[in-house]
Amino acid sequence: MNVYTLLVEVGRTRNDGLPDGSTGAALICYAAGRDEAEAVRETVAILKQADLSPLDVTGYGSLDERLAEGHEIDDEERALMQRALDENSVIIAQMQPFFKGCEGAGDDGDTLH
Repeated sequence: MNVYTLLVEVGRTRNDGLPDGSTGAALICYAAGRDEAEAVRETVAILKQADLSPLDVTGYGSLDERLAEGHEIDDEERALMQRALDENSVIIAQMQPFFKGCEGAGDDGDTLH
């Protein structure tokens, strides 16, 4: 088993718990799996159970792959990865909502806050 770092973009659904006025969110997740495909499947399934609507998933690899690519990984991030591995689970480490019409918005009008 490895832990994979995933960036998941979610859209809006009823009862998703995202802030009022947001159009979706980006989530940084650490997910345990035999391979990245399994980690993605498990993450999408868990997010759907939580009434979130996953739209896109970008994988950044396992801890070893990220280290080989020169990523800096602090102790807090390592601890969350270890927790995902120990619990064979998906950990949502960060959630950043998108809002329409905010200064600095991209081509689609959404931006992170």
